[in-house]
Amino acid sequence: MTDFIWQTEQFDDIKILRYQVSTFDTLSTKEKKFIYYLSQAALAGRDILWDQNNKYNLQLRKVLETIILDHKGDRECSEFQQFLVYAKKVFFANGIHHHYSMTKFAPLFTKSYFQSLLESVSLSEELISIEQIIFDPLYMSKRVVLDEGKDLIQASANNYYAGVTQAEVEQFYTSPENQEECPISRGLNSTLVKKNGEIYEEVWKVGGKYSAQIEQIVFHLEKSLPYACNEQQQKAIRLLVDYYKTGDLKRFDDYSVEWLKDTESPIDFINGFIEVYGDPLAYKASWESVVQIIDKEACARPQKMAENALWFEQNAPIDERFKKREVKGVTARVMQVAMIGGDCHPATPIGINLPNSEWIREAHGSKSVTLDNITYAYDMAAANSGVLAEFAENETEKTLARELGSLGSSVHTDLHECLGHGSGKMLAGVTTEALRSYYSTIEEARADLFALYYIMDPKVVELGIIPSLETAKAEYNSYIRNGLMVQLMRVQLGENIEESHMRNRQIIAAWAYEHGKKEGVIERIVRDGKTYFVVRNYEALRQLFGELLAEVQRIKSEGDYLGARDLVETYGVKVDTNLHSEVLTRYEALGVAPYAGFINPVYQPIEKEGELIDVEITYPADFLQQMLDYGKNR
Repeated sequence: MTDFIWQTEQFDDIKILRYQVSTFDTLSTKEKKFIYYLSQAALAGRDILWDQNNKYNLQLRKVLETIILDHKGDRECSEFQQFLVYAKKVFFANGIHHHYSMTKFAPLFTKSYFQSLLESVSLSEELISIEQIIFDPLYMSKRVVLDEGKDLIQASANNYYAGVTQAEVEQFYTSPENQEECPISRGLNSTLVKKNGEIYEEVWKVGGKYSAQIEQIVFHLEKSLPYACNEQQQKAIRLLVDYYKTGDLKRFDDYSVEWLKDTESPIDFINGFIEVYGDPLAYKASWESVVQIIDKEACARPQKMAENALWFEQNAPIDERFKKREVKGVTARVMQVAMIGGDCHPATPIGINLPNSEWIREAHGSKSVTLDNITYAYDMAAANSGVLAEFAENETEKTLARELGSLGSSVHTDLHECLGHGSGKMLAGVTTEALRSYYSTIEEARADLFALYYIMDPKVVELGIIPSLETAKAEYNSYIRNGLMVQLMRVQLGENIEESHMRNRQIIAAWAYEHGKKEGVIERIVRDGKTYFVVRNYEALRQLFGELLAEVQRIKSEGDYLGARDLVETYGVKVDTNLHSEVLTRYEALGVAPYAGFINPVYQPIEKEGELIDVEITYPADFLQQMLDYGKNR
């Protein structure tokens, strides 16, 4: 499709993209059927995520959908158009809070206009009584709060907890079980509730909380079984289904181990309660799914990394106490996304490394996936954005970025996901709970530093992963430019940085800038009222990355909460107000939305006498219509 339209629209701070699944047409009919059922399982858990994000989200969504479909009044007036923008933002974020900043959306239409919309359609009293959640800026104002000194559970507006304090949560999940050799991820799949003085878990399973949605996920997973690529994949699917039916986290670990063993299937998927970024204490996992098809031609680069994983581990600039003596089961593949759901849609990752369980990583390894059709769609949409021209200081830097920036970014992602997250080890008796609210930021910083340190290593040139260290220079330029300036366009003026990945990037860039200032490793230039950060000594910067990697690995391995707190709070949270204002002004002039997400393709089943005989793929272009369709069909 040479005339494929990558970007379909832009509203507020969001642009809507599409991705192609070019590998789908190369699949057999059996494989297409497998994709179809997995894609339906990927969509079936959407309502779970909405409810996890906030307890009023599903109620509000029904109101928005009803108004959009049934309102017969003036749909061209400015207030209705502002209402549509608000609705699209809510659909994009899977709820009332921004998907990245976690702050609640502020409507640009009035309360009286909203009341007139409610009166124009037929809604139950329960659905009508939601004005406070929309119009009161202080009510449930932020989905995830990470501010030091606050009760993070009571301050956060997510729906993982009810009636409990941070201290009660930490006490509930701290027990001798956490010292077991193979500890389960306690709390991963439940809501923690306090009622009548009793604290207990509402487990997310068939027959428990979210039963209706989980039953549909199980239905489609079971329908997919005859079309799985091999017996190992069937075994893993059956264990996943068993976990959904029982809610037993030990069975989730069993599934994860068997899922890791399947390294040959041309089709793979993720489906479950996975990432914990939505919980300030990193216990509760959001629901997500990704269905993916292998891109065989693109797999050579990550496979070289996986084959040499032990070399990277042994040569890492960290204390020998924290190095693994052997590296097990590192699988790295380049895949094309076929369907994304839950917390991976519409905003989508470009790389994934799982499982998250530390003991499984150390004993059995991990799978790393780079999603190349998502990266390609991002690149195509950003090709003429003007951001590089605005924030890069000189032509050499710009030329490096244009010629090698995309490759550098992809290699960084591969190193981060394939090797970074799976590297190092924790000391006996130390668990991820030790770092509490700082764990996610520390772990992302550790994986990023691993990638940054090694992308400048001659070994990656020797292995043929990059053509020369010029690629590494392009990535260093980009990382410093983004970490110190460009990413600030995602933060409102006067606000601190809250999101873990953003904190991680600022920590690394700001720490390197400060610690290399005396030697002039990174130079700050102000010209014509515009600020630039320019890398002057790439090898010295690499050594700084190595020093910080050693410290971050120590913090994780020893469970040093105070060390984590000091590093994050000193370098990752506060923002230079003057620089921030400048970045926002420069970025606004470009007219580019800082966030992007995707419309999914549609897999149309072809049936004959009630039997699925084939599947066709189409690429819709209307984001709002897809959101309405999802609401109607689930």
